[in-house]
Amino acid sequence: MALLAAVPSAAETLRIATYNAELTRRGPGLLLRDILTGRDAQVEAAAEVIAAVAPDVILLTGFDYDMDGVALSAFAERLAGRGVSYPHRFAPRPNTGRATGIDLDSDGRTGGPGDAQGFGRFAGEGGMAVLSRLPVREEAAVDYSAFRWADLPGALLAGAGLSEAAEEVQRLSTTAHWAVPVDLPGGGHLTLLAWHATPPVFDGPEDRNGRRNHDEAAFWSRLLDGALPFEVPSAPFVVLGDANLDPVDGDGRPVALLALLSDGRLSDPRPESAGGSAAARQGGANAGHGGDPTLDTADWPDDPGPGNLRVDYVLPSRDLAVTDAGIWWPLPGTPEAEVAAQASRHRLVWVDVVLP
Repeated sequence: MALLAAVPSAAETLRIATYNAELTRRGPGLLLRDILTGRDAQVEAAAEVIAAVAPDVILLTGFDYDMDGVALSAFAERLAGRGVSYPHRFAPRPNTGRATGIDLDSDGRTGGPGDAQGFGRFAGEGGMAVLSRLPVREEAAVDYSAFRWADLPGALLAGAGLSEAAEEVQRLSTTAHWAVPVDLPGGGHLTLLAWHATPPVFDGPEDRNGRRNHDEAAFWSRLLDGALPFEVPSAPFVVLGDANLDPVDGDGRPVALLALLSDGRLSDPRPESAGGSAAARQGGANAGHGGDPTLDTADWPDDPGPGNLRVDYVLPSRDLAVTDAGIWWPLPGTPEAEVAAQASRHRLVWVDVVLP
């Protein structure tokens, strides 16, 4: 945790976070069941992590969707019991598990998890959700998730191995791309530009997932450039979510992500953790990494596996002064580290900004 900018002590700050809590199950309703028991170790650990950081606004990725938001409400109640209240929520249906009716993965069958707009065994598996202490302007939110991959300027769709029928219907967003405004205490609003991209693996030499992952990050640059058929978001805003991509290590095509990290309209606070650095010393794939391990946000297996990577991001617009940032990755051997590991392979990333 590092102080990034000096500001008057009276300045009011907002803590914004993203967390892939991996609260997903193998069938609809199972996550709600586990939350309601109050005894599911992973659910309780994820709630402990969020309560420890206590963000004002958090994007949850890897959270199963249900139409009435029952599981999300139940999880919010678990958080309220730990002293963090999120009365305002936003969680429309994601692309995961959304049927296309065609054979997207070319396995000779339709209706499988690989034939959905985003991989999913059921509608909404591993969706996204915003929990907020501040009011969400739901009526002003924009869901870009129906935008077709073929319509992205400069898309890497050619060569991805999709049939003509698949190219016609394939959406860009694996899970979702959203613009979600939240009201600020002094008036005005802050817009969350949220996404969760596909892993750039689990495909073949055509690199379909690697291409799509690249373009899911590129979407934000195109949107801010005014190159898409949508209104350009006005500042202040924050681009945040799980890019499923490290800018230096692991698999994938990092060009679009690197462009986003160096975009003059955004700042990259480069949140750090001592726990990530210590965990990287476990060897395996980490020994060959070139990136700074203090920036890692996910703890994946090392042998075999990609090792620890930076894949989760909170990138405020330049007009927002950043006062602090961090990754909740406690040092190994502590009780807090056990909770973090039990909750998810990912670690919660947070950034504090001065309210405009």
